[in-house]
Amino acid sequence: MRERVAFAAEAVPEAVGDLRAETCAQEAVLLSTCNRTELYARLPHSDADRLAEWLARHRSVELHHLRPHLYLYAGSEAVRHLMRVAAGLNSMVLGEPQILGQVKQAYQHAARAGGMGPVLDRLFQHAFSVAKQVRTDTDIGHNPISVAFAAVTLAKQIFDDFPKRTALLVGAGETVELVARHLAQQGIGHILVANRNLERARRLADCYDGEGMGLTDLPKRLHDADIVVASTGSPLPILGKGSVERAVRARRHRPIFMLDLAVPRDIEPEAGELDDVYLYSVDDLQQVVAENMRSRRDAATQAEAIVERQVEAFLQWRRARDAGTAIRAFRERAESYSRASRAQALRRLQRGDSPEEVMEWLTHTLTRRLIHAPTVGLRGAAASGDAQRIQHALDTLSIENQVIERSGEDDDSEQTRTDGGAPRRDWRTTG
Repeated sequence: MRERVAFAAEAVPEAVGDLRAETCAQEAVLLSTCNRTELYARLPHSDADRLAEWLARHRSVELHHLRPHLYLYAGSEAVRHLMRVAAGLNSMVLGEPQILGQVKQAYQHAARAGGMGPVLDRLFQHAFSVAKQVRTDTDIGHNPISVAFAAVTLAKQIFDDFPKRTALLVGAGETVELVARHLAQQGIGHILVANRNLERARRLADCYDGEGMGLTDLPKRLHDADIVVASTGSPLPILGKGSVERAVRARRHRPIFMLDLAVPRDIEPEAGELDDVYLYSVDDLQQVVAENMRSRRDAATQAEAIVERQVEAFLQWRRARDAGTAIRAFRERAESYSRASRAQALRRLQRGDSPEEVMEWLTHTLTRRLIHAPTVGLRGAAASGDAQRIQHALDTLSIENQVIERSGEDDDSEQTRTDGGAPRRDWRTTG
């Protein structure tokens, strides 16, 4: 099912445009990796089914087949989910760093497609910051939790001059391919690949400017290797104690690090008894991986606490933004009422109405128009039993009354003051 709903990277920008057009999403991001396809959207409605319908239609999957595999998060849960994804807390391999780059790529695709707006842009930037903080403040990414990576990490602890070292990989399966990739990323000097299938050995070696050879050449080249990693499907050991001993003599007893990742073993265990040979089995590495996994779980607990704090920080920003939008709308409406009422008042004065009557009409009309919406809101709060909103309104009115009373005191003092001193501040015009 993941394969059926996955999106190729080059198809994502167009898909984001379609998603916005067909679901009326104000903002949208599409994240598609080997383990997830996720739609992040800001919708003008609460009908999230439109997203599921769009995904099913766009990927030619029957909705009733897709629905059991879907999850839906809204509001704070959606915020929390994205932050956990970016930090690697929602990955199959806990704390893996690749997902952050994939989330950033999804952000860039959405930006190019016009899917980014003020809310999702702020949310994704916040998620990137959280992922960085998790990496910096916890050890979640410090300890390898794959056998291949643990093998290379162990080798690097023995040889700190990797660019001067040669690694010999015996086999060409998935594990050996991962070891080769990690060795190259860590800057190994040279890679040799030995395999029963010569063409396959050369194909893997060519990826890293190395040398491929058949298993028959292995005894002649073993002494060239500082690091040996073996992982084949052979039922019998490929390297015996005797061949390893000859290689050590040819190396003039320079140490050789050997990792046997095969089951059954590719290297005779007795080879580890030789001086200057450091032989580890897959069981040894599994213990390292298990310990590192426990360490990552401990770090994940710290990371979850960071995520919770940052979820609240983002929600505070969102509430402040929403309040600012509401305040601006309220001010614009009040100014519109003010302009309309002033124009009507001027027309009344021009036709000869008394100033007192016009002032009375103006104050009454403005008051009625300005308190209409808050009154409707308070009545709705009372009908729904929202005591908190009503109490907040009463508290606000109490503060306003104090300001009005203080302002009135200043007005009285202005009128009666005859000492020629500087007038007091007018609270009505400077508040």
